[in-house]
Amino acid sequence: MAEPRSLSTDAPGFEDELARLLAFEAAQDESVERATAAILDGVRARGDAALIEYTARFDRWTPASAAELVVPLSQARAALEGLPAEQREALKLAAARIRAYHERQVQGSWRVDDGDGTVLGQQVTPLDRVGLYVPGGKAAYPSSVLMSAVAAKVAGVPELVMVTPTPDGVVNAPVLAAAALAGVDRIVRVGGAQAIGARAFGTATVPAVDKIVGPGNAYVAAAKRRVFGRVGIDMVAGPSEVLVIADASAHADWVAMDLFSQAEHDEIAQAILLSPDAGFIEAVARSMRRQIDELPRRAIIEASLRARGALIRVRDLAEACAIANRIAPEHLELAVEDPEALLPSLRHAGAIFLGHYASESLGDYCAGPNHVLPTSRTARFSSPLGVYDFQKRSSLIAVSAGAAQRLGRSAATLARAEGLEAHARSAEWRMDKDRR
Repeated sequence: MAEPRSLSTDAPGFEDELARLLAFEAAQDESVERATAAILDGVRARGDAALIEYTARFDRWTPASAAELVVPLSQARAALEGLPAEQREALKLAAARIRAYHERQVQGSWRVDDGDGTVLGQQVTPLDRVGLYVPGGKAAYPSSVLMSAVAAKVAGVPELVMVTPTPDGVVNAPVLAAAALAGVDRIVRVGGAQAIGARAFGTATVPAVDKIVGPGNAYVAAAKRRVFGRVGIDMVAGPSEVLVIADASAHADWVAMDLFSQAEHDEIAQAILLSPDAGFIEAVARSMRRQIDELPRRAIIEASLRARGALIRVRDLAEACAIANRIAPEHLELAVEDPEALLPSLRHAGAIFLGHYASESLGDYCAGPNHVLPTSRTARFSSPLGVYDFQKRSSLIAVSAGAAQRLGRSAATLARAEGLEAHARSAEWRMDKDRR
């Protein structure tokens, strides 16, 4: 098999090797940018007619009318009922666990009286309408429907509009089933940059939304960047990643399969192992060679590992944690004897999996926390998708006449220091009894 590179932190040139390993070209492809701009302009100018044209061009089926782009909710409910019982129960279990986890994230409004007639607070309200993007090209992801839609509904969003491409006109039943289970309100069979444009600008068939969430291909990412500001977005997702820190107590076959499970996503996904035990690293390499032939996505796995995978020997677990913080991975597995001991040293990761039994795949599907996570080192400053992404906060300020007297002097002084006389007088007039 095409194996990931083997590195050691005490080898000459390691820092350069690590930099090359982590480098990912974030600059936008000009051809993608031009095509995306043209598609967005087309949707803005021609609405549903453009959606029909792009669906015929990119998804290889031609809707008879814009109405054919809309999937009746009854079809989604039928898809849920028609799933094999084991799949349906697995979806229900996942949805229940995701809902229970996200219910703990709900923020409430609050007020505080500071004792001088001033009442300050925060009003928390859900977004009015959210758009969910669900990929449908190389693979379909009902789990992503649950992660986004359940969190939004827990937040109180009254209307969820889901778009998903249907190549060759084929609708993915598990995706529809997940939408029904999660409470999606409208489903539209359109994908790519045109789907992002439709939610940003609105068409007769696809209503404009306040925020767009969900991963997609390079065209979807480019479109999200372009419409940000007109609508909110969750993030511009990069390639998926897993970093495993393992010691000699780990199971080599389990770790090998965990690396495979991330690499099989995409040829540019990244899977890295850090371990201080050279013997364990070799055992993982042997296991990978033995197990690779059993996997149907072998070609994708090998391409991913060859391009961006690595097995890295570190001096100790402390150094592994330091490197993990530099990488700031989307998924971080701690396949060590005492994972809790490492946790205080780890600052940057989208999700942290503690112990030998906490596989990243459980997090992808049914553990409960959201699997929409920051990638490409953005875990240094951003967080997993959650209820808070579907709520917004308004500050509340109530001031009595007496408090206006006390606060007004400070406000006027600061306003004049900034050269803003009208601001100063606005505060002072409320201090002047003759102007009340």
